[in-house]
Amino acid sequence: MKRTLPVILLLAALVGAAVAKLPATSEEARAKAAEAAARTAHAGKVDAYKLCLSMDKVAADYRTRAKAAGQDIKPAVETPACADPGPFVYTPPEAASAAPAAAASKS
Repeated sequence: MKRTLPVILLLAALVGAAVAKLPATSEEARAKAAEAAARTAHAGKVDAYKLCLSMDKVAADYRTRAKAAGQDIKPAVETPACADPGPFVYTPPEAASAAPAAAASKS
């Protein structure tokens, strides 16, 4: 126990010194990170859309089989239709904020 405390303190000091010397992120790196976050969010929407389509397909098959067996199946809750997110389109925040400012300066 007596030896581990100084080692832990030394490691904490080294990590603190290493973190303190890291340079600030550039505008380009922040823009790439924002685009990556937007791509990830869009991929989640596409995944949800594909899941919705597959659930609709399974439910339609279930209703068809139930109707063939003589059962009348009605959903307890109406679900909204699947919403296609469309292709990925990224508009950088600088361009999005510059467009309204340019339009305001023209009028």
